[in-house]
Amino acid sequence: MKLIRNLKLIPVLLMLGLFVSCSKKGVKPGVAKDTIVGQPPATWQEHWFAHTKLLSVTYYDNQIAVYHDDGMDPYIQWDQAQIGNAWKYVKKTYGPYGDSTRLYFVMHGIPPDADADEATYGGGHPAPYYDPSHDYRNTIDCGLSNYTWGSPTGDAIRIPLHEIGHIVASSSYGMTHDLNAGIWGDSKFAEIFIYDVLMNIGRQDEAASVFNQLANAQWTSTDDDSATQNENYPGVDFFHDWFYPIYTKYGKGALLAKYFKEQSDNIDHNRSANLNLGEFVHFYSGAAGANLTAQAKIAFGQAWDATAEAQLKQAQIDYPGVKYPY
Repeated sequence: MKLIRNLKLIPVLLMLGLFVSCSKKGVKPGVAKDTIVGQPPATWQEHWFAHTKLLSVTYYDNQIAVYHDDGMDPYIQWDQAQIGNAWKYVKKTYGPYGDSTRLYFVMHGIPPDADADEATYGGGHPAPYYDPSHDYRNTIDCGLSNYTWGSPTGDAIRIPLHEIGHIVASSSYGMTHDLNAGIWGDSKFAEIFIYDVLMNIGRQDEAASVFNQLANAQWTSTDDDSATQNENYPGVDFFHDWFYPIYTKYGKGALLAKYFKEQSDNIDHNRSANLNLGEFVHFYSGAAGANLTAQAKIAFGQAWDATAEAQLKQAQIDYPGVKYPY
């Protein structure tokens, strides 16, 4: 399964032209002091998509292994704790992801005068543990200018969390693909996921920034602003009208996790067809333990029509193990 995404929450290469170059000479990979389970390879040859660089491990512990290309500033180290803590929180909240307890975080430093080849390393993409393209490792591969990487705000922290969100959406509780892509695209789930993770790793400041950006976004149904728009349901404000209301009322991160658990427990893992809107609301209702039809009418507007109502009723018949009042 090909999973390659560019962040839609914020423009990915906003600060691409501002680049700080530092030598890697003499830098040795950092190692946490606690007992390490297994040692990641010292180098990793990229062989996915258009990526062909030789990566070097710069840090590892039981949560994360950080790999840099030769363009990364080696003194950028905030990611070790913050992305490591994010992955620790994800595993605690959403469950394990295969045999790999460690997240592999590939960081590319994009120069200001990047040619077409170098520019292909910008943005980000994920790969879950069952994907051979990244050697069966839970991987996020992200590229920004070193200036942007320099501070754990904006794109620098949100792009990696966005890509982790794709691993969660496609891999939680033994699932092997994202059944919800036809609903939330790429990916309105990322917005609430990023917010939730930030709130749980001591980054309430950045979470507030995410909230303010999304809550105050001005747009219409014809607006193509990727920070607020969704290709599958144009005009639907997923964050403000669907995710944030049910997130705050029905358990926050536990709600988001239980949604995937409900799917894993009730849907054939070999299913390839995306969920329809009625099924989407059915499984979230099960996760909340409450009938979310009223919220669906608010969030999806004209899209919550007679067809969606019929889909919900059919989902209740097809998946009776999903429990809530109806």
